Amino acid sequence: MNERALLRRMFDAAVAEAAPDIVVPRHLPKPPPGRTIVVGAGKAAASMARAVDAHWPKDRPLSGLVVTRYGYGVGRLDRIEVVEAAHPVPDAAGEEAAKRILDLVRGLTPDDLVLCLISGGGSALLSLPAPGVTLADKQAINRALLRSGANIGEMNCVRKHLSAIKAGRLAAAAAPAQVVSLLISDVPGDDPSVIASGPTVPDASTLAQAREVLARYGVETPAAVAAVLNDEGRETPKPGDPVFANTIVHLIATPQASLEAAAKVARDAGVAPLILGDALEGEAREVGRVMGGMARQVVVHDQPIPAPCVLISGGETTVTIRGQGRGGRNVEFLLSLAVELDGLSGVFAIAGDTDGVDGAEDIAGAVVAPDTLARAEALGIKPRDSLADNDGHGFFQALGDSVVTGPTFTNVNDFRAILIAGR
Repeated sequence: MNERALLRRMFDAAVAEAAPDIVVPRHLPKPPPGRTIVVGAGKAAASMARAVDAHWPKDRPLSGLVVTRYGYGVGRLDRIEVVEAAHPVPDAAGEEAAKRILDLVRGLTPDDLVLCLISGGGSALLSLPAPGVTLADKQAINRALLRSGANIGEMNCVRKHLSAIKAGRLAAAAAPAQVVSLLISDVPGDDPSVIASGPTVPDASTLAQAREVLARYGVETPAAVAAVLNDEGRETPKPGDPVFANTIVHLIATPQASLEAAAKVARDAGVAPLILGDALEGEAREVGRVMGGMARQVVVHDQPIPAPCVLISGGETTVTIRGQGRGGRNVEFLLSLAVELDGLSGVFAIAGDTDGVDGAEDIAGAVVAPDTLARAEALGIKPRDSLADNDGHGFFQALGDSVVTGPTFTNVNDFRAILIAGR
């Protein structure tokens, strides 16, 4: 068995299961009597727009604008404009795109349709600050949250309450037009209000919760941000608000579906898959330690499943950056796992972000093998020091074990697989 090749085929299958060219056409609504305006944001937004442009009837009106991450454009489309902006820290290009999107959906009628294409990354890309908040304020808050160890739900709670477009405000601007949202989920639990901070769905989170998140992680709050978060008149649209009376949401790709696609690849190769869950969260290094213990249980006791087998999981861990490294939750997970396994024979692993970007790096993730620690030490690299420095990317790059995909044009969160070949 070529363990590395099998793990990579599983990762590629997980990504392919969420390809917009496949999943978008299945969920396109019927053209309305009036206009159709396409808007959207996220790492998959351009590829989703391309699928709409290709499959929408040529004789029906179609126009719009989507914003995606730099490098994730798909070239010029016939009827939908694609712009690029910064992620994970927002920039002026994202702010301008969000303004234009709001302008496009205003003044529509019940005969018109707003087709909203949403995927992971949309929170940073739709970076239109609430009145009174500057882009610099949002950038500072975003950077602090990214380093804090806050999970995606907590980060998005804050982002929603500092935005003029997220947390249902895009749907409110589009009313009374019909709003149909196609969502590719990158969040644990597939909650539409968390995916890209839910621009077209009600928001159950509160200003008080946003304040609590910032306090919990010790995030310094600019005066303008504090003023917004303490103004109860700035609360987001809630469930039951009539602005959502004409909105429909479809989840068109999910982490669980991608895990199942990877499991089929393993099964076809004669390796028994066990899906541990699609919504695992927590500090990446702690998840690595726990899963290292699970792999050892398989090797020693044939539990919870005998080898050859592969333990598969998804979700989104976090990294609290205390060292000088570049972070990256998947490589931090893998480095912690490798340290925990300590060269255990027959155990291999892969972890990567399905969007091709682990943290702020253009690297999806990496691979671990039984000889990982030995090869590192032969190069003079101390794995525990690299882990303490949050330098998983530097560690695996030095070994030549990084997984580099380039832009995948989709995003269904992290993929992890631990392959136990047997004694």
